[in-house]
Amino acid sequence: MGATVHPSPIAVPPLSVSDARGVLGKRSVPGVANLHMTATDAHLGRLALAEPSASGELEREIDLPGVRRAAGDLLRALGADLDADGLQETPRRMADAYAELLSPRPFTPTTFPNDEGYDQLIVAGAIPFHSLCRHHLLPFHGVAHVGYLPGERIIGLSKLGRVVEYFARDLQLQERLTTQVADWLERTLEPRGVGVVLEAEHLCMSLRGVQKLGARTVTSALRGLVRDDPRTRQEFLALATRTGP
Repeated sequence: MGATVHPSPIAVPPLSVSDARGVLGKRSVPGVANLHMTATDAHLGRLALAEPSASGELEREIDLPGVRRAAGDLLRALGADLDADGLQETPRRMADAYAELLSPRPFTPTTFPNDEGYDQLIVAGAIPFHSLCRHHLLPFHGVAHVGYLPGERIIGLSKLGRVVEYFARDLQLQERLTTQVADWLERTLEPRGVGVVLEAEHLCMSLRGVQKLGARTVTSALRGLVRDDPRTRQEFLALATRTGP
């Protein structure tokens, strides 16, 4: 089965995401069905919609010198002596660490035509992830269970893990992360259904406040038949539970 980067089976030459952005700009594209659009325009629209960035918040420029200065100011305000052994390079290390944690790695959402007509659930379970709570800038980490009921196209299995990582590299809420992954799959593949379940421990709950070490938060986002058909929903949730930690 040959790989293609076309999110839709429109017979036009392959075009990169940058090509699509050049034609469409950064504006939102609610849909590609338009009486005035050519086949190439429609392809460009779908390619832009399939691009991992679904939120302008991920398209950030990190000012490393500014972060280092701010980290130094924070440490001094906390009473740290930045001339002490082991602390002299801490502002730089903090800046580098946050830059890494908040820099999503783009990827090409490689999809394939569903030539065999596969019509059952595809689930990738227990995908490890970590992110930063946007309220306290403390990590939360856990596993994601991601599945979909394919339509005309299927996606490379590794991309299910990559899209979780992509949206996790942000100042996040677990609820928002769950929804972003589900919305991206629905928009990119146009499947018959999507299911995403995240289980995570939040250090802002484990190490401070109520200090409930080991408490896990579970969120879900269900779309299409995975939400509306009781048997499909039950099957997805059973598979997600089976592949849990």
